[in-house]
This record gives sequence, structure tokens and C-alpha cells, in this order.
Amino acid sequence: DYRGVNPEFGTIEDFKNTIAECHRRGMSVIMDWVANHSSWDNAWLAEHPEWYTHNEDGEIIHPAGTDWEDVADFNFDNPEMCQAMIDAMKWWVTEIGIDGFRCDAADFVPFEFWKDCVSQLRAIPGHKLLLLAEGQRKDHFDAGFEMNYAWSYMEELRRVYNGNRRSMGAPARVSDLFAADAEEYDGVPAGCVKLRFTTNHDESTKMSPIREFHGERGSMAAFVAATFIHGGMLVYDSQEVGYPGTINFFRFVPVDWQANPAQNKEYTDLIALFKAHPAIRRGAVTPFPDDDVLIFERSCEGDRILVVGNLRQERKVVPVPAAWAGKSVKDLMSGKTVALGEKIAVDPYQYLILQ
Repeated sequence: DYRGVNPEFGTIEDFKNTIAECHRRGMSVIMDWVANHSSWDNAWLAEHPEWYTHNEDGEIIHPAGTDWEDVADFNFDNPEMCQAMIDAMKWWVTEIGIDGFRCDAADFVPFEFWKDCVSQLRAIPGHKLLLLAEGQRKDHFDAGFEMNYAWSYMEELRRVYNGNRRSMGAPARVSDLFAADAEEYDGVPAGCVKLRFTTNHDESTKMSPIREFHGERGSMAAFVAATFIHGGMLVYDSQEVGYPGTINFFRFVPVDWQANPAQNKEYTDLIALFKAHPAIRRGAVTPFPDDDVLIFERSCEGDRILVVGNLRQERKVVPVPAAWAGKSVKDLMSGKTVALGEKIAVDPYQYLILQ
């Protein structure tokens, strides 16, 4: 039901109250929206079977090229279905008060639908919406989304950690992340954002960041490498307390939110730095390539930040960029003053954020 709430979670009024309390605390609320397919017990399937994709035998099918047999594929050649979908999305904005949508499986949905959908949503008076496409097609930005997912950067980060090769090439070097970043942002309009992450809805059902990135320290260094170099910051629930297991999206998985207060604080501090420094959010990136240590400067409006992150399991000694060598700087995570020489030693999976 595209205009209902699962009674297991409460009522529409409960949801309205939740949104109001979030707004009172200065928070925005966006909804996950699945436009590509519906459950088999959706009322639309019985009322409007022509709104769904059929095979040669006239049977409604699940999305082609997937194993998603628990859902039915929508027919985007049907204009009535498209407008009904958009009208339902508009209803959640105008009647319920949500602040945007995370549009699931966005790469499966035709560009023309997204362009019309986003245009109609943007035209709602009195609402400035956040529209995030859960996909990586670059035409999402042409359709009007301001964010989509940085899947290719995540894959490169995984290769770096595991020493994997691209095709028959050499094992991935840390400096390859700069090329991955530039490639991913090529053609992305100014003001639009690739959302960077070390886990998300899909990844966490397979492996936690703790396992993916070689332990707690490795996962934190990976998070800095993903989110401080460029783009937006995504934190998926459970990673902020270092939950070691998987979060299966077909089952309820209880998480002990008090399990790791130290790691929770570390994520909180990193988010605070991200919010406080224009250089980290939107500054120009100056890379200093190295095979094992990620070193880059971000600068914007007089705000200059140097990030040094060892993405290997061994201690490394690397040259300090010339503009920073010999300077006394502040370690933004510890608050301590650091005197930089010509070289700097970084322990396994240690990172430094310096100003």
C-alpha cells in the first residue's frame, strides 16, 4: 500500500508525530521509496494488472535479470501507473510532511520516469526536498536527483584492502583511490553529490565493515578514506557501534546500541568534523599519491585540512607534503598539537586529520 503504514510499526498518526519530533530537533526525515516493483499482495496488482510487466504467456513477472521472486515488476510504459506512483509520493510530502526520498533500485527505473517524477516533486510549494537515487547512473543528476550512491569507489576501496587486482593488472594501490574518485565524479554536475560509504542496506546483509575492512581500526580508516576525500557521508545503522555481524534485511536484527561507546564517539567526532569544516564537505582535493598511505589536502574558503590514512596492516613512514613540512598543526581528533617534520610515521590503520 503506497499510502499506508505497516501496522507492526504503528499508525499514520504515529509516523506524523515521529516526523514532528524529528523536525523539532532540527532533523529531516526521508522515506525509502521502491518505484521499480511491489509486493505480490499490493492492491494495485488486482485492481490494475496492466500496470505490471507481463511475459509472453500474459503472466506478471518479477524484475528481469534478478532473483527477486518476492516482488512484481512495474510497467513504466503505462502512463497511468507512472502518474499514480508520483501522486503517491507527493501525498507523503503534502499530507504527512516527509522531507525527501531515498529511491530504491533507481538504476532499474527509466530516466523519463525519474525526470517527470522529480520535476513534479520539486514543484510542490513550501517544500525543499532531498532526493537520493539508490544507484550509480550519471543520468540521475540530469533527472534532478542531487545525490546517488558511490558504488564504484566502494569497490575500489575493497580492492585496496584486499590487494585484489583489476582484471589482469597489478594489485590495487592506495593511490588508485584518487583515480576512482575522479572517474566517479567525471560529468557529475556542480552541487551534486556521490554518497560515500563503507556499508549500506545491501552490503550489511553480506558482511559488516569490521570484517570487510580487517577489524575495528581498519574499518575506521576505511570510513575516513571513503567520506573525507570527496562526496557525502552515509552511516548505516549498526556500524556506529561496531556491530560485528550481518544485518539481514529480511529479518529483524536487534542491535545493542551501547555495545561500543568508544567507537560510537569516534563516528560522532568524525561527523562533527565533516559538518564543521567546509574544506571537508566541498573543498578542492590535492592528492599526494602513495602505494600504501592515503594522503590528501582539502581546501576551501581559507580552511585547509590534511588527511593521512594508513590503509595497510604494517607501520608506514611517508613524506610529509612540502607545504605542511616543518609546521605545527592541530590533530583535529585528539586536539593535540603535532610538529610535522619531513616524514611522518603512521601505525597500521591509523589516520590523522590535521589543520
